[in-house]
Amino acid sequence: MRIRSIEELQSLLREKLYVADRGLATSIYLALKLERPLFVEGEAGVGKTEIAKVVAEILDAELIRLQCYEGIDASQAVYEWSYTRQMMHIRLAESRKEKLEEKELFGPEFLLERPLLKAIDPKVDSKRVLLIDEIDRSDEEFEAFLLELLSDFQITIPEIGTIRASDKPFVVITSNRTREVHDALKRRCLYFWIDYPTFQKELEIVRAKLPEASEKLSSQVTRFVQELRRMELYKIPGVAETLDWTRALVALDKDALDESVVEDTLGALLKYRDDVDKVRGERAKAILAHVAAGV
Repeated sequence: MRIRSIEELQSLLREKLYVADRGLATSIYLALKLERPLFVEGEAGVGKTEIAKVVAEILDAELIRLQCYEGIDASQAVYEWSYTRQMMHIRLAESRKEKLEEKELFGPEFLLERPLLKAIDPKVDSKRVLLIDEIDRSDEEFEAFLLELLSDFQITIPEIGTIRASDKPFVVITSNRTREVHDALKRRCLYFWIDYPTFQKELEIVRAKLPEASEKLSSQVTRFVQELRRMELYKIPGVAETLDWTRALVALDKDALDESVVEDTLGALLKYRDDVDKVRGERAKAILAHVAAGV
């Protein structure tokens, strides 16, 4: 699918219930147009991962996700060899009394593709979206594995050679910024920072995602969360938590906030005991008073 303008992209994103301001839509559009990876940073729960999912839907593309974690290496992310197939091949050769060269055991038929290699497989002619999620959880050594892929959309395997994409995937890399990612990786990408949304934008997101929630409830929940973000909490709630809380309240058939339901459902919004204790009681009453006053 060819997207002809930023406005068209914004509209397509909105159809998939993703509310993107012009800055973000421009970055996504340019990443698609220039065939450059998009590096997105921001606090947890602001919609970074969702970008790849929604773009995959718009492009009718396969979404390939690599979830990063501490200690991830090439065997989990790029490729590894199928030792089972290799052993079967060795035993078959032995039964036939054939002599095997080592190089015969390291051909494409013994290769197990992991997400990065799968995303650039030239044998696949369909569109793909590659999501490299939470790159900041990995280490600098793993970042080095990505440089060749992000600059040339190719991966070099010593035993086989260089595998190059015939159709470049759309790449989204996300980071919660728990550590700084190396400049060498960032240089290969377009960059965008997603901040917590304004009241109006977050309200629009809640309305789009949860139309079954009453107007009053959507507005009150959004304003309550906006007030919480001014506090010094261990984990400030993101948009994902706003949506979770709203879903919980709708499930309880609530159409407005009150002191009792806030006390009972804070666990859908806050994920740490210290934060819950800090908000519960007088602080929650004060926030509710602000919400009721529309401040």
